[in-house]
Amino acid sequence: MKKVYFLQTCDTCKRILKEVNTDGFELQEIKSNPINATQLAEMYALSGSYENLFNKRARLCKSLDLKSKTISEMNYKQYLLDEYTFLKRPVFIVDSEIFIGNSKSAVAALKLKLS
Repeated sequence: MKKVYFLQTCDTCKRILKEVNTDGFELQEIKSNPINATQLAEMYALSGSYENLFNKRARLCKSLDLKSKTISEMNYKQYLLDEYTFLKRPVFIVDSEIFIGNSKSAVAALKLKLS
């Protein structure tokens, strides 16, 4: 399976999608088509943690003051299901591997996998 979860309004997502050959990928724009519990469970199974999928730099984190709170895995799961901006993006799933976020190392590993 090849799938990518991204945000259309995110310039970083757009840049990475241009850098990577997405032929054969199923593209899901998470604002117009939010992730569901089944998709999140699939990402969790590949990443091993909801926290790994969570975007701690989201503006909503600051307004909810999440840095000062202790957040459990189940809280991370609920936040991810409730608000699309909490998903660290883009998320690429290639076969049984997951590539989360826009760090140079994640993008480089994705490119290596696809080459």
